[in-house]
Amino acid sequence: MTDATRSMKSMKLYHRVDRIHNELRARGIADDAPLSVADLSPFDHYHYHGTDAVDHAIAMLRLGTASRVLEIGSGIGGPARYAASKSGAHVTALELQPDLNQIAGELTRRCGLARQIRHQCGDILMDPVEAESFDALMSFLCFLHIPDRARLFRSAHRALKPGGRFYIEDLTRRREPSPMESEALAIKVQTPYLPTLEEYGRHLEEAGFVDVRLEDMTGPWATYTAERTEAFRRAHGRNLAVHGVEITEGLEDFYGTVAWLYADGLLGGARILATKPR
Repeated sequence: MTDATRSMKSMKLYHRVDRIHNELRARGIADDAPLSVADLSPFDHYHYHGTDAVDHAIAMLRLGTASRVLEIGSGIGGPARYAASKSGAHVTALELQPDLNQIAGELTRRCGLARQIRHQCGDILMDPVEAESFDALMSFLCFLHIPDRARLFRSAHRALKPGGRFYIEDLTRRREPSPMESEALAIKVQTPYLPTLEEYGRHLEEAGFVDVRLEDMTGPWATYTAERTEAFRRAHGRNLAVHGVEITEGLEDFYGTVAWLYADGLLGGARILATKPR
């Protein structure tokens, strides 16, 4: 395990990601049983609003059966599987953390989507992607972990074909953080750098993207994170029975921290669409 992946495990969303098997077993699904995308969708999306958010990305990226898509920071594969099954697109799912990538590949095979989705363990900053090889790029709540936005967006720009579209959902900063908030961001959310919405747009333009569209999602995402926290806490007994103490308390702390940072006026959020010029 590299220093980067070891550090990521202090973020409890990425700790013990094998917990998805606990959820499937609780529903009577054996570890080697075939799966559908619908079986997994309540559990395999680590971003906000689940498949509704991916539906929006599919529409904005105009995905179809001929589309070749790169997802950066693909987690355990929820968005990749849903986008592939819904649109018919072929997806390369790039994930830094080996345990997430391994589980993602296993779940994709069980869904019968291995011919449509390629899971790759790698770092968009370190592992070069073939130039101009994708019609579309997408990423959901991943770039908050990557401070080198210039290098990140140069790599993304290089990977896209001319005229290709880039869809991002990510956190933004609404004001300067207090020392306590900075510590929570750095350790519990693994966010070393957080731009404002306007800074985000400039970073993309400086990398060569055009027609950058910024949609402020702060209100809906603040509501979502608050409701997620309350729902998880209400199900404390059930979660203990399914997952045990370590996973339950870790997720309660993570969800509560994110909801607090939204309610405190620090965190914002954005949907972003950008295009590579022809």
